Amino acid sequence: MGIKVVLDTNVLVSALISSSYPSKVVFDCVIDKKIPICLSQAIFEEYKEVLTRPKFSKFLNFQTNAKDLLVKLERAGEFYKPTVKLELIKDEPDNRFLEVALVAQANFIVTGNTNDFTFSEYEGIQIVSPKFFYETCCQ
Repeated sequence: MGIKVVLDTNVLVSALISSSYPSKVVFDCVIDKKIPICLSQAIFEEYKEVLTRPKFSKFLNFQTNAKDLLVKLERAGEFYKPTVKLELIKDEPDNRFLEVALVAQANFIVTGNTNDFTFSEYEGIQIVSPKFFYETCCQ
């Protein structure tokens, strides 16, 4: 079995704003289909809601690139239906990432959110930064 990953929404936002590690993870690792992204309907809906927020319109071509990215993620993603409801993270929607990672048996959750993801591992799933993930899994 190969590597499976769950991407927190903040990684997608960062990927669309700059050419940083989040961008490398999203475009080089996931979109180029090197590493499967694990999704649920709830996560995909969050992606859509966040990426279409008006506040991101100040970034050049953000909305157009976000729509394109959503289409690519939907195509590249493996959709799962979580079988457990977790309440481990204070920011309640972030629990959805743990839930899908569990049911998908993902290896990693990639996030820039160290305020809510205060632990580095859950049930064998590593919770890592985009830089760590890229340098460890994408090269």
